[in-house]
Amino acid sequence: MRSLHVEGDSLLHRLPAWVKLLGLAVISLCLFTLHMPLVLGVAAAIGLVGHALLRISMAEIWRRMRSYALIVLVVALFTAAFGSLAEGFEALFRLSGLALFASLVTATTTTGEFIAVFTRAAMPLERLGLVRAADVGLSIGLVIRFVPEIVGRYEAIRDAHHARGLKPRPLSIIVPLIINTLRHADEIASAIDARGIRRQN
Repeated sequence: MRSLHVEGDSLLHRLPAWVKLLGLAVISLCLFTLHMPLVLGVAAAIGLVGHALLRISMAEIWRRMRSYALIVLVVALFTAAFGSLAEGFEALFRLSGLALFASLVTATTTTGEFIAVFTRAAMPLERLGLVRAADVGLSIGLVIRFVPEIVGRYEAIRDAHHARGLKPRPLSIIVPLIINTLRHADEIASAIDARGIRRQN
């Protein structure tokens, strides 16, 4: 099963998960308030250097980023077309930097740490009777954990089309992907209930 987490003992790995998430929030605010393409480009470059320091190869960086690359490119092109070239570069560097810093957090934080942080953060809401903190943490952890898994299933279906000499079409990929994902979700839900991880009403 694929994971975005990368084993290691770097400073980022040792930082508490809540510190990394708080830092990511602050960096995100800074990136969205800055309007200088050069500074935003430097920020994106720092995110790239961070991956290099974690010994993540360019091929692996591309694997992690390619799901967002098309979105970032389309947003940048539209911004440049309806605004200015400088604004297009701003959007390109801002979104690229944000994705790279978020990738650093997921690379150095385990799913269990994410679940623990979000469970603690949701405890005040549980005391008010609004949510179950453990369910919130588990839900967010599952989303983080299974996004790369769904991307992997998409690639497997696409490769199966190529292997059979068939041209991949959106409908012929999306339908089996949805069925496969829902079937896997049922298996995960059954496993969670069997282990008593999710509290029952």
